[in-house]
Amino acid sequence: MNVTNCPGYTLGSLEESDTGLTAQLTLAGPACNAFGLDISALTIEVTYQSQSTLHVKIYDTANQQFTIPESVIERPTAPTTSYTSSSDLMFNYDAMPFAFWITRRSDPGAMPLFDTRTSSLPPTPIPPFNASDPSTAFGGFPLVFEDQYLQVTSALPYGTNIYGLGEVVASSGFRRDIGTDGGVGTIQTLWSLGVSDPIDQNLYGSHPIYIEHRYNATTGKASSSGVLLLSAAGSDIFLQTPPNSKVSLIEYRMIGGILDFYFFSGPTDAEVISQYGSVIGYPMWQPAWGFGFHLCRWGYHNISDDRENVAQMRAAGIPLEVQWNDIDLYHAYRDFTTDPVSFPGDELREFIQELATNHQHYIPIVDAAIAVTRNSTDVYDPFTRGVEEDVWIKNPDGSLYIAEVWPGYTVFPDWFSENMLSVWTDSLKNWTEMGVEFSGIWLDMNEPSTFCSYSCGTGANFSSVGPLTDVSSVVVGYPECYNETLWGPSGNMTINGTSTYSCGTSSSSVTAIERRGVGTGSEQSVNLSSPPYAIHNAAGSLNQHSLATNATHYGSYAELDVHNMFGFMEAKTTNLAVQSILPGKRPFLIGRSTFPSAGKWTGHWLGDNYSKWQYMYFNIQGVLQFQIYQIPMVGADTCGFNDNTDEELCNRWMQLSAFMPFYRNHNTNGALPQEPYRWPSVANASRIAIAARYALLPYWYTLFANASMAGLPPIRALFYEFPDEPELFTVDKQWLVGSDILVTPVLIPGATTVEGIFPGRGSVIWRDWYTHAVVDATSGGNTTLDADISHINVHIRDNSALLLHQEPGYTIYETREGPYALLVSLNTAGTAFGTAYVDDGISFPPGPSRGLTFQAAEGTLEIESQGEYTIKQKLKTITVLGVQKPTQVTLQGSPVGGWTYKEATEELMVSNVTIDLNGQLTTLAWK
Repeated sequence: MNVTNCPGYTLGSLEESDTGLTAQLTLAGPACNAFGLDISALTIEVTYQSQSTLHVKIYDTANQQFTIPESVIERPTAPTTSYTSSSDLMFNYDAMPFAFWITRRSDPGAMPLFDTRTSSLPPTPIPPFNASDPSTAFGGFPLVFEDQYLQVTSALPYGTNIYGLGEVVASSGFRRDIGTDGGVGTIQTLWSLGVSDPIDQNLYGSHPIYIEHRYNATTGKASSSGVLLLSAAGSDIFLQTPPNSKVSLIEYRMIGGILDFYFFSGPTDAEVISQYGSVIGYPMWQPAWGFGFHLCRWGYHNISDDRENVAQMRAAGIPLEVQWNDIDLYHAYRDFTTDPVSFPGDELREFIQELATNHQHYIPIVDAAIAVTRNSTDVYDPFTRGVEEDVWIKNPDGSLYIAEVWPGYTVFPDWFSENMLSVWTDSLKNWTEMGVEFSGIWLDMNEPSTFCSYSCGTGANFSSVGPLTDVSSVVVGYPECYNETLWGPSGNMTINGTSTYSCGTSSSSVTAIERRGVGTGSEQSVNLSSPPYAIHNAAGSLNQHSLATNATHYGSYAELDVHNMFGFMEAKTTNLAVQSILPGKRPFLIGRSTFPSAGKWTGHWLGDNYSKWQYMYFNIQGVLQFQIYQIPMVGADTCGFNDNTDEELCNRWMQLSAFMPFYRNHNTNGALPQEPYRWPSVANASRIAIAARYALLPYWYTLFANASMAGLPPIRALFYEFPDEPELFTVDKQWLVGSDILVTPVLIPGATTVEGIFPGRGSVIWRDWYTHAVVDATSGGNTTLDADISHINVHIRDNSALLLHQEPGYTIYETREGPYALLVSLNTAGTAFGTAYVDDGISFPPGPSRGLTFQAAEGTLEIESQGEYTIKQKLKTITVLGVQKPTQVTLQGSPVGGWTYKEATEELMVSNVTIDLNGQLTTLAWK
């Protein structure tokens, strides 16, 4: 059970081509069979995908190991241009024992970006860094490729900066603990798990992508690169620096699949993220209304309560864009239903149409589990239609896999089924006809999460277990080999001395389970239920709180191989369904479990967090993580989900979330109500923050257009924009919206000031969003800022030009109908630059658009406009910061009378103009 004596591989039969090379790898000695059977014959394919992306794929030559199908995640097409001699990334190898390393053509003397040579790694054996966990030892670093265990290790520069590898709530912050500077290192487990936001454990999503931000202290310069291991396998990824080692390391330990690496050369962090997006797909287009404020509550309430909440929000003057409903919407907790007493269909339709009349929107929840009918008189079309169309996940013997979730006994959709899309689409469409005229969909519990282990309902009396009446408790079901109708409710292994094991030796036996399907399901020696290498799953067994790993999917895929993709595949199916139900409109989806390429189909919320100050801080690192993962529409449950919030925490969190992409307040059943109108101070802070958010909507919208078109991250860590300033590498209590807006929230109770760093080391002018005053910032260190209870510090970077909505309204529609304003912040050289992307905000695929460019230099601002979309709103106000008091201001060469100047902020304001933003070059000059 260790790899100390594993022989590694020898490379031979190499063939080069214009785009890369192909070679064979053979086992270099006697098989070690550490955690399975060594595979003796491998193939390596190296493809120079572009000048910035290198693909290295190592797979079993027999093609028995599971590989993510192209139908699930589309890969880039094969290059038609040769990049072998021009790519910044270079593939190097040793033939015996086989090892490879990746270097930069532009910096050949630097330490490789990825290096699997044993000589580059610390000497082994290395004792466990966790004395109570023997698996944290490193016995050796050979390439291991077995049917149920793969291992590959790379050296990293000592103490380098690693970001990504999630989803995780990391105690170390956004920068991962690599075992230096007093850290203990990281074990990042990838196994999607539906648990309430634990710290330093695996969570809802699986994202095996990291950025390395490498700083050269000698030159004072940094560059970034990225590594993706595109695999759905359950995995442990170790980041560690062994004692007395001169290098750090990353080690991948996987319980299946193949080694499918993509390397990204950057060299900036934003470029790495963009290059990753070019491989797995750029994010979905967001509707403009999605950037509004969303409100949800889980609790025993009814449609009258929702109406009252909407009315109270309007009375308090707090903008509300979207009303959501949690599972109390359902009848008996069944998807695609409404409770006939609390949410009767006709009343719900009327309420949703009232929202629509006011240009507001409605989003309901969809859980992953579908209720099983309890008896012959029970009518539930989604389940029975699914049985007819054969779309539910099965046991290995072909019977339905039956779990237990909120509605009682349930089945799970099989997204591989060729009929699944039509069944899912019809279920959603029928729901709308019943009154649930949704604008978007919320996908929850899609890890997928269950309340029992194995197929606990197989052979059970369905009428004995109905919907959970106490949603605060977990119902424990029975394993598939215990028949409660025969043996009663105890669940004991023996009763009166007789074994209760009831599976027998039929086709559902373990032997049959191990030999069914493709991937691990077809390999003769594998253990589907308990793989020999135990990844550090927070729930323990892989079969806890999740589908059992021996469940089977259409096409004979085993759950062990495809588990991590369930939530992403649900999002993809739901997105396609919504496209057909709401034709011509952009789908808006928010999901919990994600995987590479999920951002093409859904946004994400950070799951079941806690109403604690610590979790408000964790909110920031979570959003920063998901920018790397190409899922930029992300945010936390504002004010916290679990436990009770309080006035001060909710106040600060409502302000913080106003500068995050997805902005929703949501709390748990039975908790203190936390709608922002509940406390006057929270209402006041919310109005101020949301007004700023809505004013900035053209800027947000442009950032997300750039994400959808080029994969660029809307939310950025400070060092993305200032890569050569090491004091920023661990900063995760501040963030940038795009490149030009710096946010510094209060994250501790009782504070009336906040410490924040202003990047640029004095070379950048930062101006206050509200007052436009220049900050007297400490160069390279923290500056103390006032922050009373209603104030979140927001600052504008110089050399920027921001298109704004001049009159933020109650809804996004009202806001977009109003006039524009332009805010220009000059640097010391008197220059500024900005862009804006404008379209109708709803059409899908996106229709005509218009691109605006704002450029200032030498006392002149030019506005250029290109595109086919007609902007009907006029630009009414232009504010230029950093101007010496002019004596004359002209617009299109003619003097302007309506201008003012503020000496204290060097602020020129030109108001009451009417500038058409469609086509003609506009010039504003001052002298």
